[in-house]
Amino acid sequence: MSWPDGYVLRPATPADAALIAAQREAMFADMGVEYSEDTAQFAPWVEARLSAGTYLGWIVEHGEVAVAGAGLMILDWPPHFIDPQPLRSYLLNVYTHPQHRGRGLARVLTQTALQETQRRGIRIMSLHASEFGRPLYEKLGFAATNEMRIVLEGGE
Repeated sequence: MSWPDGYVLRPATPADAALIAAQREAMFADMGVEYSEDTAQFAPWVEARLSAGTYLGWIVEHGEVAVAGAGLMILDWPPHFIDPQPLRSYLLNVYTHPQHRGRGLARVLTQTALQETQRRGIRIMSLHASEFGRPLYEKLGFAATNEMRIVLEGGE
């Protein structure tokens, strides 16, 4: 894996929680989804998980400015016929600032997450792809599954 000139990859730390939350908000805005970090409370959530090691993140910098990032959740998962190992990884928050798109940053971030997943002996990674990201993920070997979802009203 090689990076374009001038770009540097570094691991995310708990101090990056606000940056990751801002990239997440920009990612949803680019998809046309109304999302407010004020109501989502993502920054404290990701900070706690970065500290615990259940969320791993990578930040791409260009001239010491963060221009891209991605996250990987390590999930406890029941043994399954596809893989009896009780862990899965989930890729999320893949974002590249518009001025830095088309340089392969999202591809290298995804490959970095795939390598970390393999390094941990995890065989299954999943994600939810936007229409913009789907072609990249398909080129990397991801396939659509039969997942379904329901959104329930608030608790009792």
